[in-house]
Amino acid sequence: MTEVELRPLTAENLEAVIAIDKATSGTSRRGYFEKRLAAATEGPRDYVYVGLHAGGKLAGFAFAKLVSGEFGKSGASASLDAIGVDPESSARGYGHMLLEEIEKVLRHKGVATLMSQIDWSQPKVHGFFAHAGFELASRLVLTRNTDEIVLELDEEDLAEDPDGPDYSSPDGDAENALSHERVPVRNMREGDLDKIIAIDTATTGIDRSAYFARKQHENLHQSGVQVSLVAEQDGFVVGFIMARVDYGEFGHTSSEAVMDALGVDPGFQGLGIGQVLMAKLMASLNVLQVASVRTEVDWDDTRLIEYFSATGFAPAQRVTLRKLL
Repeated sequence: MTEVELRPLTAENLEAVIAIDKATSGTSRRGYFEKRLAAATEGPRDYVYVGLHAGGKLAGFAFAKLVSGEFGKSGASASLDAIGVDPESSARGYGHMLLEEIEKVLRHKGVATLMSQIDWSQPKVHGFFAHAGFELASRLVLTRNTDEIVLELDEEDLAEDPDGPDYSSPDGDAENALSHERVPVRNMREGDLDKIIAIDTATTGIDRSAYFARKQHENLHQSGVQVSLVAEQDGFVVGFIMARVDYGEFGHTSSEAVMDALGVDPGFQGLGIGQVLMAKLMASLNVLQVASVRTEVDWDDTRLIEYFSATGFAPAQRVTLRKLL
């Protein structure tokens, strides 16, 4: 019997983690794991990183992060971002050992729910999570490509200002189409956090300060590229989109952006600000050659689903899982 030891990952394990992941996924995700390990060092209270050592070397790993308060839900929850076992050590139960250790640490941190996502086309992965006690979560994963969103002025706007800016672009240049928009959009800055929290609280009735502080730090400092945006009117922030570009979250290896949150000040809703923000995000991602963007929504949040449908989103071939701890 090989002696097995479970202990937290360190920077010294980075190369072994990358090698195991590449052996299982076929793709090197060095940048992704470098950022995740750096994030764990900066904020250890929000992360759980476990390594399984067998025969004196790393044979598996699992990464989880706290997402307490995500999407307005009460109670602490965590997301299982990645789990991998060296193919040479497969069929030894190491995956379940790693998952059990993650769950033990999360319970100690007071986390009530562990979430994850898997591709619909991975039956072996389905079996692993089902055997571990996961079930389908009541959330939909939506996705769209980063093709241009053409914004059009309605008839009333055209009557008031026939020579005003044209949001569409005859040559398909999304950046040019949005360069003279009536709603100024810029990159998010750390100083925007208080207004973002105020907008979300006014919209949802829930104070999610800790969640947005964590997400803003992740989007501005741990994302591969800064793509989060805010919209302004008269110098005041009236809308926002928090998004990040990750290469490998949940084991997904294609170039994909993740949209975590969006909101528009209730006093400015109905003016197309959300559409402008979404169009600008797609234009930026398209320039960066990011192929798609995904987000999650509660299955019964019909207003939000309707909004995403109108902006070109559709159900992804992915399912969200959860396990009560």
